[in-house]
Amino acid sequence: MKVKMPNRRNVLLGGAALMAAPMIMTRSALAVTPDEIKKRGKIIVGIQGDNPPWGFVNSSGKQDGFDADVSQLYAKELGVQVEYVPLEVANRIPALTSGRVDALFATMAMFPDRAKAVQFSKPYVANVIVLIAPKTTEVKTNADMGKLKIAVPRASAQDTQVTKNAPPGTEILRLDGDAAAIQAMLSGQVTAVGGNMFYKDKLNEAKPGTYEDKLEFQRIYNGVCTRLGEKEINASINAFIEKIIASGELAVPYKKWMKADVPTFPTTMEGVPFVAS
Repeated sequence: MKVKMPNRRNVLLGGAALMAAPMIMTRSALAVTPDEIKKRGKIIVGIQGDNPPWGFVNSSGKQDGFDADVSQLYAKELGVQVEYVPLEVANRIPALTSGRVDALFATMAMFPDRAKAVQFSKPYVANVIVLIAPKTTEVKTNADMGKLKIAVPRASAQDTQVTKNAPPGTEILRLDGDAAAIQAMLSGQVTAVGGNMFYKDKLNEAKPGTYEDKLEFQRIYNGVCTRLGEKEINASINAFIEKIIASGELAVPYKKWMKADVPTFPTTMEGVPFVAS
């Protein structure tokens, strides 16, 4: 049975989060409970397609990375297969709220503005947002960013932090995704890039010994995103995250991709509820 869909309004806050009001879809168009996903036999997961080690397509043409491994564990928990929908940074929330995907395992940093548009789970991985530039480029303070041209993925945590910390008038180039931002740095289109804790390694793979982290802006946590008001799948994902942390299953992809031990995650975050209401 079809129901009338309300109007949707997208708002970009601080150049970071695409605020998409949740849409009511026909029940045949999307699965809103674990039971519906089980009956369908697959979960449709939104994931990044060009941002290793979080999410990327490997040389065999298969989705790979940390988020792929964790989402595979959740699919195993449900007893279903995974269908991946690779997404650019700015398209993640719209893909979820429009019903293209059931959940986002997509490097979703947990921010209060995003929590108005999507339902976050408990955190399952940590990240650091930094500014990267050549070693020969002098950057000591935020004020030094004013002399740089900085690339960031549009609507990302990097976009938010560079915009927040750079002096007024700083030239910021907003691009569609992490790969585009990295390429802009490598090609000389920009003089610095706002990235996560893995950007430096990716840049130095192309030009060994050239780049270093200059400024650290923020330590953040990522959660799995579902639609607002979908209590059952949110509860299912939270129980799954608790289980894989307690059992040590999360430690396997964490060691493989993050090259680190599983950290202690916060039990609350201001403005970001973990439980659907």
